[in-house]
Amino acid sequence: QVQLVESGGGLVQAGGSLRLSCAASGRTFSTYGMGWFRQAPGKEREFVAAIRWSGGSTYYADSVKGRFTISKDNVRNTVYLQMNSLKPADTAVYYCAESRDLQLREYDYWGQGTQVTVSS
Repeated sequence: QVQLVESGGGLVQAGGSLRLSCAASGRTFSTYGMGWFRQAPGKEREFVAAIRWSGGSTYYADSVKGRFTISKDNVRNTVYLQMNSLKPADTAVYYCAESRDLQLREYDYWGQGTQVTVSS
């Protein structure tokens, strides 16, 4: 059973940076990649970024391109989300998820989430 544990959230001022981590345990070779999602109060959950375990291709939402960077450590089965130039609009609970979908469109395992709050 895959388990995902996020860490690194917190309170930061606008323009600041945070790095989120997601440690995966119980992985099998049937998973293709990891994604980060976020959900702000009263809003739908939205895609932020994704990365493939093999090859490392990355994908970003337009709203975070140029500010956020997703990376991975295959040895530690950990994925990171470096968030720079943070804005109050980035405030949300951030979730990592792992996908068994080759297209990384569907996600099967989810972490518990970590709160990111950006003050103006």
